[in-house]
Amino acid sequence: MELIAASRIVKAQARVHAAQPYADGITGVVRDLSAAGAGASSPLLVARETVATVAHIAIAADRGLCGGYNSTIVRTAEHEMRDAAKAGQRNALITSGRKPEAHFRFREVPIDASFAGFSDAPSYEDARNIAATISQRFLDGEIDKVQLIYTKFISAGRQEVVVEQLMPLDSSDIVNAESTGQPQADYEFEPNPDTILDALLPRYAEAKIYAALLNAAASEHAFRQRAMKAATDNADDLVQTLSRVMNRARQDSITTEIMEIVGGAAAMADGATKADEDLLPAN
Repeated sequence: MELIAASRIVKAQARVHAAQPYADGITGVVRDLSAAGAGASSPLLVARETVATVAHIAIAADRGLCGGYNSTIVRTAEHEMRDAAKAGQRNALITSGRKPEAHFRFREVPIDASFAGFSDAPSYEDARNIAATISQRFLDGEIDKVQLIYTKFISAGRQEVVVEQLMPLDSSDIVNAESTGQPQADYEFEPNPDTILDALLPRYAEAKIYAALLNAAASEHAFRQRAMKAATDNADDLVQTLSRVMNRARQDSITTEIMEIVGGAAAMADGATKADEDLLPAN
């Protein structure tokens, strides 16, 4: 399992890097549209004055044997839900992966939607299904804020749990064209920028969810590799320790048997000597 996880890390990391140009491209288009004055009234860009319901999308794994990967996501989601409850906000929970779903169902925490079966190799269609579940409810006003909770893959040796705001889109993610330091182009939009932005923003949300799923998959493989390496090392240490204990016990057993044989032989020799002395005639 350690070797399999190690081989899958490389593929998962390649998928993360392959999806980055699309994410950068769609971010650039949204940035240019925003610079053109679009999105002033878009519900996906404007924060709600009052946040009554917060949706949490917890992305974890379908399987275990990956160390603290699943438990860390679950604890972070529970922490975010407690903070929302203290602020007087309602919680809506969406899980991705069988492990977080089983955890919350066992504790009788209501789950609005659950997705599973693709944690180690997600597709864009999986991200689209998750986005479709939450986007319409956000646009209809049932949900005022959506958060992504997942493990970000930084390197094979470093991953960290992050909580990112998905809806409304974080304005810090959409950098103004003036602050990029790059030459600015003058665009003519057809149809108008607002129409293009309204059609593009759902794709932007899907891209962010897809990037989160890919990062989570790569992180899952990295966690599993480390967990299986630790298990293998512990098993080797245990075999070595038990072998020493067994060898010592076997040596003690052999020593005891030899001592019993030597003692028995000595007793028999003493018995024979005494019998010979009894047969000798008295003077």
